Amino acid sequence: MRVLGNTGIEVSRICFGALTIGPLQANLSIKEGARVLQRALSAGINFIDTAKIYGTYPYIREAIKDHKNDVILVSKSYDYTYDGMQESIREALQELGRDYIDIFMLHEQESALTLKGHAEAIEYLTHAKKAGLIRAAGISTHHIAAVLAAADMPEIEVIHPIINISGLGIQDGTAVEMLQAIKTAYNKGKGLYGMKSLGGGNLLSQTDKALNFVLAIDELSSVAIGMRSDAEVSYNVSFFAGSPIAPEIADQLNKISRRLHIEDWCKNCGECVQRCQAGALSIGIDRVQVNQDKCRLCGYCASVCPEFCIKVI
Repeated sequence: MRVLGNTGIEVSRICFGALTIGPLQANLSIKEGARVLQRALSAGINFIDTAKIYGTYPYIREAIKDHKNDVILVSKSYDYTYDGMQESIREALQELGRDYIDIFMLHEQESALTLKGHAEAIEYLTHAKKAGLIRAAGISTHHIAAVLAAADMPEIEVIHPIINISGLGIQDGTAVEMLQAIKTAYNKGKGLYGMKSLGGGNLLSQTDKALNFVLAIDELSSVAIGMRSDAEVSYNVSFFAGSPIAPEIADQLNKISRRLHIEDWCKNCGECVQRCQAGALSIGIDRVQVNQDKCRLCGYCASVCPEFCIKVI
């Protein structure tokens, strides 16, 4: 367990990234998704990351019904007004069946300018903390500039930055530059937990190397990892504990069927189509289309996507 900055909130080294189990990705049934979450809780993971847009509140509510206040919950919203953020927190409390959310974040901030544009939402987060509806306010981001801007804002206590060994998804710089920004924020008392350590699934071919990279970042109290099966939970818990991976777990992981997923914010720019050597990608009506029979799941296409909208799930 580690404490998130100056918040006093203790979290496990692994944070369960709930996006994976929900309707935007694996689309597990609520019963099955909740069961995977419960497997993680029983293995010692006490930290769950979600967001309004993920559609996973029902899964989490079911999973924590016997644990309620023993689990650290993070949610996020794109709302930028006072009333909008107030409604987002009310919705989260109601759908999660909790009296408070441990951490509530501004979703995907980019810079000091976008943070300024969310001033009303930040004002409500401050009021919500005083009212006991949240314990801390934070931001998630793919931008180095937002990490540095939030580091200087006393209202922002937790930062959830993208960081991985290849720098996939960092929108305004390199992994080295993001690491420096993380260190700066940490030295100013911010709590940090990383996202996309496996590059949205595009680094699965080098999982051990990628996870060792983020585990070596001392400034990160935790690392959010998307999981959708018992085998993935068992693998990650064993790996983070430094324990040998059971052969049957490795075998189960090798049998998981995966596919390339294009997020709905794809701009059809065609960069990935040009990069794909297998001829698996083509320009579609509203986003790039994938021929799964041709796709090699190599991850090369993701390395050139300017919007980080290509995932392996």
